[in-house]
Amino acid sequence: MTIRFIVAAATLLLLVSCGPDRQADTASEETAAPIDLAAQAIEIAMHSIIIDTHIDVPYRLYDAWEDVSEATEGGDFDYPRAMAGGLNAPFMSIYTPAGLEEEGRSKERAEELIDLVQRIVNESPDQFAIALSAADVEEQFANGLISLPMGMENGSPIEGDLANVRHFFDRGIRYITLAHGLSNHISDSSYDDNRQWGGLSDFGVEVVKEMNRVGIMVDISHVSDEAFRDVMEVTAAPAIASHSSARHFTPGWERNIADDMIVRLAENGGVVMINYGSAFLTQAANEYDNARRDAFAAYLEESGAEESDETEAAFRTEYEKTHGPFPYATLDETLDHFDHVVKLTSVEHVGIGTDYDGVGDSLPIGLKDVSSYPNLVEGLLRRGYSEDDIRKILGQNLLRVWREVEAVAASM
Repeated sequence: MTIRFIVAAATLLLLVSCGPDRQADTASEETAAPIDLAAQAIEIAMHSIIIDTHIDVPYRLYDAWEDVSEATEGGDFDYPRAMAGGLNAPFMSIYTPAGLEEEGRSKERAEELIDLVQRIVNESPDQFAIALSAADVEEQFANGLISLPMGMENGSPIEGDLANVRHFFDRGIRYITLAHGLSNHISDSSYDDNRQWGGLSDFGVEVVKEMNRVGIMVDISHVSDEAFRDVMEVTAAPAIASHSSARHFTPGWERNIADDMIVRLAENGGVVMINYGSAFLTQAANEYDNARRDAFAAYLEESGAEESDETEAAFRTEYEKTHGPFPYATLDETLDHFDHVVKLTSVEHVGIGTDYDGVGDSLPIGLKDVSSYPNLVEGLLRRGYSEDDIRKILGQNLLRVWREVEAVAASM
């Protein structure tokens, strides 16, 4: 009895000493609301450096100028949407169509597009700034400016003159995608059955070395698998895939990057920047896109219709009536690509290369324009990524590569 009385008294004393506040705390812990991941995602996006290595704004504005410092009706990028999404370092793609190499107009087009980016900054210096280094991005982020670094999509503007590598560096180019839709004088293309070099040309080898020397990142998106392997043997600095997703999800499609290549790029210190085009993300979208493209080409040949955006839009409307709607990828299917690269390598080797303004209307559900980066962040949080790891994906991984490329150039 005595022992039971002592235990009971001690229990009562404990309850009294806890008081109503402690009891209330215990109750609140049991009924605490779940963490608001959407709010947390917005907070992370608004206070992190977000680098997207491939946005085709210059090419979008080439034929029809719009003031992207204000809200625009078309396209995937403008200043208000970028601010809403937390985007502060979109690489402006200086895209040169492959056919211009044969015409000898590649360098001319690249110069015009660089001038367009400079015009954006000149007309809105309180909103945008050209970024020439990793340090520029960090400084401009601190000053509330959106950085506009530039990457050249297609090496054709080099035009066989090694001095043009330095020329374009001086004009602000900080990565070069060695080829695009056709093999060129530098590299074979993943899209082209003509593998004239079996990888890089002899001149292409010298271009990669010169890019290392001046401090331009080597981009292996679009090149053939053989050219990728040549780059890995030649480059003294980490390379990037500026807008490529994992081939694991689109088997046999060389435009995406294979598992062994992802591992090799990580061993090189590089980063895979995930492309948001639905055809890059799922086999269903890839097959639909290829079939529709082939059908459109056959339609043009049979009908004699002139190819235009309006003609293609009308054709797509009719195509959907008989083949069903385009199977857009989802946010989760996009996240699968990030997970895949991380599982093969680590969280240090993946980033964002959306291809906004470059993949038309094929963007995934929930990721339709540059205001949607918080949706990606929320998805990563739901999959268990830490805030530190998310910041690496958003921009720190690319900044690391950029600094290493700068260091290699300084040492050479």
